Amino acid sequence: MSHDVDSSSHSHAAPAADSASPSDQSEGTSASASATLRRVEKRFEAGRIAATLARRAPALVLPFDARGKSRLRATLETGEEVALFLPRGTVLRGGDVLVADDGGMIRVEAAPETVLLVTAATPLALTRAAYHLGNRHTPVEVGDGYLKLEFDSVLRDMLLRLDVDVAEALMPFEPEAGAYGGGHKHGHDATFAEDYALAQQVFHEHHGHSHGHVHGPDCGHDHSHGHVHTAECGHDHGHVHGPGCGHDHSHSNPPASDDSVSSNHSATPSSVPDDGKSGQSSH
Repeated sequence: MSHDVDSSSHSHAAPAADSASPSDQSEGTSASASATLRRVEKRFEAGRIAATLARRAPALVLPFDARGKSRLRATLETGEEVALFLPRGTVLRGGDVLVADDGGMIRVEAAPETVLLVTAATPLALTRAAYHLGNRHTPVEVGDGYLKLEFDSVLRDMLLRLDVDVAEALMPFEPEAGAYGGGHKHGHDATFAEDYALAQQVFHEHHGHSHGHVHGPDCGHDHSHGHVHTAECGHDHGHVHGPGCGHDHSHSNPPASDDSVSSNHSATPSSVPDDGKSGQSSH
């Protein structure tokens, strides 16, 4: 019946309103589909949700690159599309649980991807390989007796020159989280780009401006600094004293031949004559 009502209304409509272009129809369909997507904004790290509940949730299988995107339209294993709106800097890991706006849970799985699996005959050789990879700011998964990184032919050639074994494999990739990206991120840690920027910020905060430190004869600095000295400051400074220096000093002077100077030091207000001759005492 509804179809008949639609047909009747179309028959009385103007021809221009009767036809919509295919592109307009597809755009309307896409907008409608986007509006019906479940929105995912909450994340719980692996182990925070009971394993029995997490296992029942549909899986979202993503490679490492996609797990570092906080805005993503993704497809679950059931075929349903969802919209991820996670806090900036979030990096999803296998075992994490997401919660959609309708309360439904989604289990995150790390997708198998092409990686380089690095092993070595000695711990020293593996440590040396880890050092050179870290020196190139390469995301690396560190395991018991192995290193794992995204496939890169240039890095593979470098590693082979370091006397380690390198094999190409299809495995999930879970690199180390950034050392500077923890804290209140509501995600695991910052992505590499953000983590590197934070590391640079820390470096410049410590080395990019002047900061207080202990000065001594060997510090190589020539500083002129003014500050208040007291008996407790621990400094022995020679400087000029005057009426405005703010110090109250008791000086021991050698005997003076000028009696007027001596009497002027010991004179009290009552001993000063009223005739205005301040430099003489009455005998």
